[in-house]
Amino acid sequence: MLLTLAGLGVAPLHGATPGSVSGVVRNSAGVPQMGAVVQLLRPDLSVAASVYTNSKGHFAFSTVSPGRYSIKAMGTAFLPSLRENVRVQTATVVNLTLNTLYEVMQWLPAQPRSANGQKDDWAWTLRSAANRPLLRWLEDGPLVVVSDGRSKPKLKARLMATGGAGTFSEDGQRITFEVEDTPSDSRELLAHVDFAPGTDASIESTLGFRQELGFAGSVQSVGAVSIHPEVVGGGAEGLNEAAVNSSENINMGDEFQVEAGARQIFARFAQDSPNTVVAALPYLSIGWRKGDSTVSYRFATAVPDGRGLSEMQAGAWMPALALRDGRLVMERGMHQEIGWERRTDDSGVAVMFYADSLSNPVIEAMAHNGAPSSPDAMYDQTSRLMRAAATGYSSTGIVATVERKLPRGNHVRLRYANGDALVMQATERPTPLGQLVSSARPRRAQMYSLSLSGTLDGTGTRWRASYRWQPEDTVTRIAPFAADADEPYLNIHLRQPVYAARLGARSLDAMIDLRNVLAQGERPFVLTDGSMLVFAQDQRGLTAGLAFTF
Repeated sequence: MLLTLAGLGVAPLHGATPGSVSGVVRNSAGVPQMGAVVQLLRPDLSVAASVYTNSKGHFAFSTVSPGRYSIKAMGTAFLPSLRENVRVQTATVVNLTLNTLYEVMQWLPAQPRSANGQKDDWAWTLRSAANRPLLRWLEDGPLVVVSDGRSKPKLKARLMATGGAGTFSEDGQRITFEVEDTPSDSRELLAHVDFAPGTDASIESTLGFRQELGFAGSVQSVGAVSIHPEVVGGGAEGLNEAAVNSSENINMGDEFQVEAGARQIFARFAQDSPNTVVAALPYLSIGWRKGDSTVSYRFATAVPDGRGLSEMQAGAWMPALALRDGRLVMERGMHQEIGWERRTDDSGVAVMFYADSLSNPVIEAMAHNGAPSSPDAMYDQTSRLMRAAATGYSSTGIVATVERKLPRGNHVRLRYANGDALVMQATERPTPLGQLVSSARPRRAQMYSLSLSGTLDGTGTRWRASYRWQPEDTVTRIAPFAADADEPYLNIHLRQPVYAARLGARSLDAMIDLRNVLAQGERPFVLTDGSMLVFAQDQRGLTAGLAFTF
């Protein structure tokens, strides 16, 4: 399946008819620019055609052979603007913005953009400098403003209707509404709300703000709230969580970058809560860059969510919670790493050495034959998933990553890691849940993962497929603090455009996410109360729906 998708993604088109490229050149205030020179560039940046804009800022190239081009616009008193990777098939619309040098200084990033990142362009995030346009010296001499065509309007909204199964506290039908406001190139506001229509099931909301500080860096704040009436445990009902994350990115010249921040966590049950969890989770990262290479140090205390959530989803900011001896506890730890990476426009390699100390590692199981009657079980009545806190442990190891940009915008990544993970030994005798959870012990193991992603020509289908393997008797992840980690076992994510307005202002997309498709790594156990629990690193899950952007 992975090889088929990769093959489709790089297959050339034959027998295609000529297309055209047209658009409007404006300044940063939106005023059309008359007399601007617009060039159609081949992949080697040689000029294929050149035209001038008319009194309305409009330009057009007719009879353009199908393929990939760059579009360059130049105007008096402006820096040239370059749009890369323009795929021409039929009638293609490309609008360009000319900026003055002063305007560029408002958002010029010190950190160069990586072409290898696997960010989902269907998941909104507070924009970092890596997603903004950047300055580049072309081989023929001029300094140009380069963009990839994904600039966003001042106000944008998205409505999603989804249904899913196999996710703790998020099963069933869901409605999600997101609003993004960009009042200026240096500020951004995002709001997100997610709920189950017509029920008393969980509701989540997030509000985020980001302020760019030019060369100095940026500041960001995110607040998130989750209310889960369906989650029970230890005689208590209705899990409520809140998180506030504040951080600052500091650029010290072109070589040093520092990110420092902290996450404040509050959690308790709405009724008969045995206790309240209050915690501060600080983090820090320092990077020194020389050319294409970066040496970094990172310290963290919050274990990242392993489901690949975007930062505008409340779950991305909430640490995993569970029960131990009838009390609410939070998964946390202390992570330190020293890493090196080298990135170019087409490839990347990274090596990271880490040392972890985890407290209250959360393990998850699917309940059969009813909910387990134990003070150590936190139970979601909708998804039938149970969570419990195991004994803490320490681990050291290495994570190595190699990635490569493939033709036609596809991408491949290989990753290896070693370290400790919790193992649960099989038993045929019914066992109390507390005894079963306490029997989980750390063991040294290895992990291998492969991920492929890209966009299919013709249909525009965006896809990502990954396979992450580690021993099937392990119930927690190796290197749990690793950034941008693949989900366990076989996972497939698809986004299919259904409708798009001519200028891209409105669109409708169908989406489907399949997790642990083959249901690997499942460990069944029978409890003394007659119920059965099936533990796994990640349960098999499905989410599908529609997303309307306007």
